[in-house]
Amino acid sequence: MSDLDNTLTTQLFAQDGARMAALLGLTILWHPDHERIGEQFIGPPGEGAIEVSRYAPLFFRPGQDGIALGQRAIARAPLHLRRTQDDGVEITAPDSRMAVEVNGAVLGAPLTFERDEVARGVVLGLGGQVLLCLHWMTSFPRANTVPGLLGVSSGAIATRELIRQVAATDLPVLLLGETGTGKDVAARAIHAAGKRSTLPLVAVNMATLNEALAAADLFGAVKGAYTGAQAARQGLFAEADGGTLFLDELGDTPASVQPMLLRVLETGRYRPLGANQEAATSARLIAATDQDLDAKGFNQPLLRRMESFVIRVPALRERREDIGVLLLHSLRACVDSAQELAAFPAGLVSEMCNYDWPGNIRQLANVTRRAVMAQRAGQLPGLSQFVREPFISRSVIAGKHEAAAQAGAEAPARRRLASIGNEDVLQAMEENGWQISGAAQQLGISRPSLYKLIEAHPAIRPAALIPQDEISAAAQAHRGDVGLCASQLRTPAEALRRHLRQAGKDLPGAND
Repeated sequence: MSDLDNTLTTQLFAQDGARMAALLGLTILWHPDHERIGEQFIGPPGEGAIEVSRYAPLFFRPGQDGIALGQRAIARAPLHLRRTQDDGVEITAPDSRMAVEVNGAVLGAPLTFERDEVARGVVLGLGGQVLLCLHWMTSFPRANTVPGLLGVSSGAIATRELIRQVAATDLPVLLLGETGTGKDVAARAIHAAGKRSTLPLVAVNMATLNEALAAADLFGAVKGAYTGAQAARQGLFAEADGGTLFLDELGDTPASVQPMLLRVLETGRYRPLGANQEAATSARLIAATDQDLDAKGFNQPLLRRMESFVIRVPALRERREDIGVLLLHSLRACVDSAQELAAFPAGLVSEMCNYDWPGNIRQLANVTRRAVMAQRAGQLPGLSQFVREPFISRSVIAGKHEAAAQAGAEAPARRRLASIGNEDVLQAMEENGWQISGAAQQLGISRPSLYKLIEAHPAIRPAALIPQDEISAAAQAHRGDVGLCASQLRTPAEALRRHLRQAGKDLPGAND
């Protein structure tokens, strides 16, 4: 867990007000009784031992009594976890025939993990049926009061607390985080929890704005303001008046409109293109980016204004204890029955819990959908079938520091557009659920560059040109799953959603 996580909220304090050391926690990542996934046990604040067996310790959710793991595959003899004086953790196998795995490898001799290694989450497999995550806790568990923002980790709790705090204000909010972490979900949660919840939430991907027409898109235009303006045009600020305007991919805002955005933030006023008078807006601004805006040369006064309230949405590898909850949520969205859910391979679940997910929650959801499809086709899916990046063992037996080296690896170098073929584009879009951000990152190019490749691609279609009956057929075939519909229709998922919103329609049962 990063230092940024420790600076959030809901910290642990002793009775005298001094900050306590982080507690050692155990979270159920996977259990045959799926309702148990996400339950937690809180260990002692200092040195001490934890014994994990069929009957102890007790795992609980906020407001509920604790209950032991209770599976027959788990031995009565305990697995020993001992927290050392320097905040390491020693793991010793039980005196039994129960299979125990640590980060995907069979436990033989005792293993010791340093504090930073525990912070990355240690995955314990018990009897081939139950997976636990050993991790640090910097806040006590809390019930989730922000629908859609799932997770039991201290990072998820702190993020929800910040959302609760800022939702009651009109402050601009800047959401920071890697692609796929759920910044759009956080933006919608801020809007839904605030006093503007009954008013519009208007979202725009700034990377999709045409440089020449960006000002008209945002601020509107009068008739004849530019070539082709045959009627007055309402801008996004007017559409979001009284509600919330969400500027996604803020780092890709055309340079020409950055000073205009600054003026709106400072004065609440703007001038539609070609208009003689200014207009006022009371829209609240929320923005999101996965880029380093200081290094990008972004308009610094605008950035400082947007930094009135900053929320950093943690990467999935920083909250490994949430993988089970998120995986279960994704599975329930795409399986047809409890039997199909129960048949999901435990070995694949273990691989998924040990993976670092560079594409974060979005990648996890996409891989889950593809794994279910493979299972229905009679295949025995393994994680390597569904991820582009090599699956590197997190096992200390195979090499304790491989995961740290992988997490610290530099981002792939930017590629020249001429080196990217049509098949490369299709493969990247398919592997990222037809989401532009993830596909661009995988290809090593910017989002605007990927839009250019898509426009020139012979097999990718603009959503507005796809017949409505074809869209309806795809929605019915995939139960409204936007990612799968976009894959069948060969159109970016975001463009498909936007086209349907503008047409006043929606995919039946679509999930974002």
